[in-house]
Amino acid sequence: MRGSKMAGSVLALGLFAAACGSGGGGGGGGSSETPAPVGGGYGSAPAQSSAPSSAQPPAASPAAVDAKKLGLGTILVDGKGMTLYLFQKDKGGKSSCDGACATAWPPLLTTGKAMPGSGVKASLLGTTQRSDGSTQVTYNNWPLYYFVKDKAPGDTAGQNVDAFGAEWYVLSATKGTKLEK
Repeated sequence: MRGSKMAGSVLALGLFAAACGSGGGGGGGGSSETPAPVGGGYGSAPAQSSAPSSAQPPAASPAAVDAKKLGLGTILVDGKGMTLYLFQKDKGGKSSCDGACATAWPPLLTTGKAMPGSGVKASLLGTTQRSDGSTQVTYNNWPLYYFVKDKAPGDTAGQNVDAFGAEWYVLSATKGTKLEK
């Protein structure tokens, strides 16, 4: 009888611990959950070259970078038309956006060389290795990012935003520099 009571207590304790440790809801502190992908051009950046996700599994294919004419000028977008940004805190072609920053501003990841589309200068297109070992696309030595608040191709909600210690801008497809309009 004593053994069955102890087994029942151990089982109850184990179930309680499992319930508390599951990735469910509330509880203080931050959440490790990844925000759902947004917009028509988003999937999961690392799994597909043009889709942001903070989980960041390895990219499945080379990323495509295209140019699109908007009110700001001719800017860089991914192969699905989602706007790409530079982060002024990045130096020497290296990303300084990880953790919460990379959740809000997912990097454009790739396998191998990125593919230049129409209006993109292949000579300005490159890659850099991130701290997690993934490969991020660069343009004129600027690592490229999405912004999670961009919901559809052509959205530029991240333009001239000051976050994570510096400003974010769209890039000129012709010069590879920030556009400040």
